[in-house]
Amino acid sequence: MVDTEEVREALREVYDPEIPVNIVDLGLVYDISEPEDEENAVHIEMTLTSMGCPIADTIKRNVEVSAESVEGVESVSVELVWEPAWSPEMATDEGKAQIQSLGIRVPNYNGDDEAAADQAPF
Repeated sequence: MVDTEEVREALREVYDPEIPVNIVDLGLVYDISEPEDEENAVHIEMTLTSMGCPIADTIKRNVEVSAESVEGVESVSVELVWEPAWSPEMATDEGKAQIQSLGIRVPNYNGDDEAAADQAPF
C-alpha cells in the first residue's frame, strides 16, 4: 500500500520555474490516489499555471521522479487536467504567503504582507 501523504510531501520538492513555489503549495496537485487494479502504483491528477506551459513535460517528469522516490511506489501516472483552471487562490496558506512575497496579489487572501497586496494581480 502506498502512503499518498508521503507522495504529497515528496512533491513539495517539485517547483514551477515561473513561480518559485512548490507545486503542492501552489495548489497544482488536485488528487493523489492508488489505482485499485495496480499494486505499488500512484495516480497524480494535477494542473499547471497555464495551458501553454512550455516545460509541461519537464514538470510532469519531475513529478514522476519525486513520486517514485517514495518507498513502495513502483509506478506513477501523471494526468494533466485543466478543470478547474488554476488561480493563485488555490494555493495553500503557505503558498499564498510565498506568492504575495513575490509581489503577486492573491485575491481574498488576508496575509500579513500588506505591501505585496498592493501589487498588480498575477
